[in-house]
Amino acid sequence: MDAKPKPAYAAAEETLDPDDWKGIQRIAHRLVDDAVVHLRDVRQRPVWQEMPSEVRSRFREPLPLHPEPLDAVLAAVARDVMPYPMGNVHPRFWAWYMGSGNLTGAFADFLAAIQGSNLGGGDHAAALVDRQVVDWCKHMVGLPETASGTLTSGGSVANLIGLTIARNVMSGIDLREFGVSAAPPLRFYGSDQIHSCHRKAVETLGLGNRALRRIETDAGFRIDVPALRRAIEEDRAAGLRPACIIANAGAVNTGAIDDLEALADLAAEQKLWFHVDGCIGALIAIAPLHRSLVAGLNRADSLALDPHKWLHAPFDVGCCLVKDAAAHRATFATMPEYLESASRGLASGEWLHEYGLQTSRGFRALKVWMTLKEHGVEKFGRLIDQNIDQAHYLTRIIEAEPRLSLMAPTTINIVCFRYDPGGLDEAGLKALNAEIMLQLQEEGVAVLSDTTLRGRHCLRAAICNHRTRHEDIDLLVAEVLQRGDRLQFAIK
Repeated sequence: MDAKPKPAYAAAEETLDPDDWKGIQRIAHRLVDDAVVHLRDVRQRPVWQEMPSEVRSRFREPLPLHPEPLDAVLAAVARDVMPYPMGNVHPRFWAWYMGSGNLTGAFADFLAAIQGSNLGGGDHAAALVDRQVVDWCKHMVGLPETASGTLTSGGSVANLIGLTIARNVMSGIDLREFGVSAAPPLRFYGSDQIHSCHRKAVETLGLGNRALRRIETDAGFRIDVPALRRAIEEDRAAGLRPACIIANAGAVNTGAIDDLEALADLAAEQKLWFHVDGCIGALIAIAPLHRSLVAGLNRADSLALDPHKWLHAPFDVGCCLVKDAAAHRATFATMPEYLESASRGLASGEWLHEYGLQTSRGFRALKVWMTLKEHGVEKFGRLIDQNIDQAHYLTRIIEAEPRLSLMAPTTINIVCFRYDPGGLDEAGLKALNAEIMLQLQEEGVAVLSDTTLRGRHCLRAAICNHRTRHEDIDLLVAEVLQRGDRLQFAIK
């Protein structure tokens, strides 16, 4: 039989694979060497530095139409990208709340990309690693083996998934079929210190911001449980349907941990869903010296946590765990004909997309899996204790220094404070401390963030970094005092 004629384009068929594999190996070896040096020498670089205008302008270049050598592309990365990071891998980065990554996790991301698996589901190794990491997360926080979970991009999506399940379960109707317009007016409850992602969640869920009732907090910035009880009773008497209590296991501003046992008791009594936002503090459950701070965590109906924080996985990876696996799957599962399970072959594996919003999912699990296997969970527990100890070390210095004021109790690893020489009103103190913060950033010394607590501005150090040492904290205090002493007269 005559061979079939090849299509006209066959002689010019292309690929993205390199022509010179040995040349690529040399480049790859150099790339790894440079990456190791980048992390090894992180202390010798500024935490953050502003990008010069000529570098910034190169990110406005037009779409490239023609190829250039990989060596040239990597040279551009080395020149224009690597010197200007956000800075969160640096030991003196303490802004917002971010993990600091690790080298093994970076290797894992590379290997995950090389393998290229889609984690929507199927019977393959990456899917099994994903399931195992979820099981390990359940074990770390004390949820039962029968619970379910899914890895996400981060805490915001993990919280959204948990609250979506709460909405569907507590609505009392087939909400997926009939929609929120058919549901009774639901109410969710959290403290006035909950993360802004919860507002985004209730708005995304079609409930509106008013469905989220913020409850006042006590002197330690923990939710006032009697006030919460009164709010639930008032709403029920008004014909609304209380649905979900959102607890903080580490509030974003101060690190405060709500009374999880009391909230779990109240949720059970009132027949409400109990969701815990543990993106900051849930993993304290593995810290030998401080795990009692999160007693009651295992009573959550759903729990959000972030392996890219205190497990230091490179960004991004979050996790939502759900005690009722059937309710979890019922909230998201669909099975069109093109995704039907099979009795054998690739499609015989579990379809992981049935537990969240994404059908296509990256292999996020590998960086958590490899790093936990390399170091063991006990070491991560010790590192959490270490960060909490460092925060309390900073707190003791602040309390002993007349020019510094502690602005909130230090519960875990977040310290809120400010420079206060006396004689300045709130506006003056805000201007002074904001300028101290900006100078520290711009000079690459340290990166703090700021916040406002009950009308009072303050600096905020969130020590979530395995590279931080006590000497870094000593340097921070010295630099804040030096700048404050110099700047206070300009403000006055």
